[in-house]
Amino acid sequence: MSSLPITKAHIRIARQSFAEQCIDGEVSAGDFEWQFTWNFGIGELYVEPSLGRALIQDALMRFLVKADYNLETGGDYIFTVRAKF
Repeated sequence: MSSLPITKAHIRIARQSFAEQCIDGEVSAGDFEWQFTWNFGIGELYVEPSLGRALIQDALMRFLVKADYNLETGGDYIFTVRAKF
């Protein structure tokens, strides 16, 4: 049985607002880079550009749901994606 491929995704938090209930940042994995906005008040995640978005969106959402209140502006974080980018 072969193991699933993995890729490390790197996140940088650019802005966090509890008043607006959102977090803005950048995420990169492999040769891809995206900007995201996590509206945790309504549970919506926006990822741009669309190129490769399907590869990262679900994994990023799971990470943010688990970690959003522990994230800090200017912080760098890493999580694992079970896919090859």
